[in-house]
Amino acid sequence: RTIVFATHLGIGPVDWQNGTWTSQFAVSSIVIWRWTGYNALIYLAAMQAVPDELYESAALDGASRRQQFRHVTVPALRPTILFTVVVSTIGATQLFGEPLLFGGAGGQKGGASHQFQTLGLYLYEQGWFNFHLGRASAVAWTMFLILLLIAAVNLLIARRLRKSH
Repeated sequence: RTIVFATHLGIGPVDWQNGTWTSQFAVSSIVIWRWTGYNALIYLAAMQAVPDELYESAALDGASRRQQFRHVTVPALRPTILFTVVVSTIGATQLFGEPLLFGGAGGQKGGASHQFQTLGLYLYEQGWFNFHLGRASAVAWTMFLILLLIAAVNLLIARRLRKSH
């Protein structure tokens, strides 16, 4: 299905579902749209938890707004940044619903050429459509090991951040 996009700018029809980069861009846009509000609320709560006294003392020391952001806000947000990076990475590893819905009837394949297929979709296709349950199980275990690796890296970074303070 081809959707006409910005023809008044001289751009021809864009095949969002069958093009490689266009379908990846479309799925990425859906995911970003879905999770931006969630992450924004987390960052808002974390920023409100930064004590005002830190900003006041930085201002008394002559720090500009940019310096306050760099030396007060960012260090206070490091645990939150780490949390959102880990949660987003886990979510990206398990991405399933958005590409499945974007692909329509053949969505389990991740597009006609598998151009937006994720690990979750690959697992689903192998297990439920091709009945290769061993391969689907191997994909599930691989996803689990990837998430364990991410958790281990998170733990190491969190420990280093604690030691540096």
